[in-house]
Amino acid sequence: MSAESTRAANICRGLAIDAVQKANSGHPGMPMGMADVATVLWSRFVKYDPADPRWADRDRVVLSGGHGSSLLYSMMFLMGQGEAGHPHLSPMTLEDLRQFRQWGSRTPGHPELGEAPGVECTTGPLGQGIAMAVGMAIAEAHLRATFGADLVDHRTYVMCGDGDLMEGISTEAASLAGHLGLSRLTLMYDDNGITIDGSTDLAFTEDTTRKFEALGWHVIEIDGHNHAAIGAALATAQEELERPTLIRCRTTIGFGSPNKAGKSAAHGAPLGPDEVRLTKLSLGLDPEAAFQTDDAAFNLYRRNDADRTSFRHAWNARLAASPQRAALEAALAGVINTSGIAWPAYASGSKLATRKASQAAIQAIAAAVPAFMGGSADLAESNLTHIKGAPEFQRGKYEGRNIAFGIREHAMAAISNGLSLHGGVRPYCATFLIFHDYHRPSFRLSALMGQPVVYVYTHDSVWVGEDGPTHQPTETLASIRLVPNSWLIRPADAAEANVAWAMALERTDGPVALAFTRQDLVTIDRSVHPSAESIRDGGYVVLEDSAAKVTFVATGSEVGLALEAAKVLAAEGLGARVVNLACTAIFDAKPAAYRRAVLGSLPRVSVEAGATVGWERYVGDGGRSIGIDRFGASAPGKVVSENLGLNVANLVAVAKLAIG
Repeated sequence: MSAESTRAANICRGLAIDAVQKANSGHPGMPMGMADVATVLWSRFVKYDPADPRWADRDRVVLSGGHGSSLLYSMMFLMGQGEAGHPHLSPMTLEDLRQFRQWGSRTPGHPELGEAPGVECTTGPLGQGIAMAVGMAIAEAHLRATFGADLVDHRTYVMCGDGDLMEGISTEAASLAGHLGLSRLTLMYDDNGITIDGSTDLAFTEDTTRKFEALGWHVIEIDGHNHAAIGAALATAQEELERPTLIRCRTTIGFGSPNKAGKSAAHGAPLGPDEVRLTKLSLGLDPEAAFQTDDAAFNLYRRNDADRTSFRHAWNARLAASPQRAALEAALAGVINTSGIAWPAYASGSKLATRKASQAAIQAIAAAVPAFMGGSADLAESNLTHIKGAPEFQRGKYEGRNIAFGIREHAMAAISNGLSLHGGVRPYCATFLIFHDYHRPSFRLSALMGQPVVYVYTHDSVWVGEDGPTHQPTETLASIRLVPNSWLIRPADAAEANVAWAMALERTDGPVALAFTRQDLVTIDRSVHPSAESIRDGGYVVLEDSAAKVTFVATGSEVGLALEAAKVLAAEGLGARVVNLACTAIFDAKPAAYRRAVLGSLPRVSVEAGATVGWERYVGDGGRSIGIDRFGASAPGKVVSENLGLNVANLVAVAKLAIG
């Protein structure tokens, strides 16, 4: 262990301690405990160009325990990593560290994507970072198999703690990583034996080494404060060709603090002025100097910068000379031209479940978009999401585009975020709509990070039938719509399913949930009604009637039901307009004049096979809502829907009440 690297690690500790102390908020324990690991990792092993934090062939480093963000920010400052002139990715400064956890700063309490260089993903909810890193490793393996090691030659590193490993999502993700043999993935576990409530013995006594070995991982146990041991372990991990590696780093939380080291008191609160001074003395730092730096630390982290930049220049030269340049650049750009996709066509009046229309759309997309890949949580035969003719993504067959996620909905969604974050692939993942509840933490992060993951949800209502209320989503649609920066699109027929998929692929700044039916829907006659492309506006008038007395506002399968009810009302001389509100998020962003024109001034009745909460925004005062504000029931889908009021007779009756 050299004096130089020890000094650099202690300087990093001091910066992290001071950032937390000045903010009077934060978590100093993990940064103090993992500073040695971070120092060895970034100074000797991570491949990156300090002048281009977005270089495609860089190693990815994920801080899964996002509460330790002051370590990451301090390291980024010491390395000088950043893109000159970029408002967010410009090099980190001491002033940024001083503004830790403050309004508008680039150093928020937990790392947020796009706010600072070196932040590969937004972390904080424990375990998410591990699962996203697995997604990054899958993307790297796929691109490496597709384009070759000359163009794709990087690794994925993760720093995590006890809390990450306790969360179930981590075991799901680690299980899949071990199964797939993602050997370029290394997980550095801050094994300090302490959580917020005290010793991990209170709740976490499993044998982590044997557990990960059973999951198919290579496990190395080291002293996490011994720089030579850290370096040897990382070198060994790079030599492992068959398995991902867990490096179990025995560390002391709050390392260097005379009175708080090894205690839960170091985890989530500032050390306090007196303890800061004592800690700095024990670390060989100036006890009176806040945010202390020195040339020795900068030299350690930055002395190889010229070589690092040359790596990128050499890669650029290889890319320029490669016959695969255009294909790789197109994949990395992430922009999809949906006009080049041969979308399937459907005859008016034909009947088809929108999940089957989605299946046909997926095949058309896969034929035109090589970067398109994804899979299902062991439901491909029900979600109909398998890319026909494409190989499975499996150990040693990483060119495959069909990912068998297994029954791991939690991890599947987070892994899909990692795929998207890595770049070069456009991911989708699929399950039944009811299991969005297992996706919700990752879906929220998709929206927060602006990642264009496509969530394919089938069996979208009580029409699921006999499986009963455990599998019949009622509150789920409303729940998804609450997430900012997300789109939920519920197409009314097969033609709209095509457009919904196109919209999802064209979006680049947030997730899209596609809700598809199990039951057949009648294909709307577009020679009479507006084009299916109209759903691009979020909502449109699918049926206009000059004699109308009421407006139905419907989504998905209930649009067809509203059209049938409108026929009955027209025969009785009342008439009805029908609005298809396929995506409320898009519709809500339209100019007020457009929204007023679509919704009209007549009494309104909303119709959706789900909770009625939220529909008051669209039906207005005096409007009425037909929906399901209870759990479903086990019976054939038509029987359930009839008994819960999703039938023409009830729509007509409620419309008449609205008319008055």
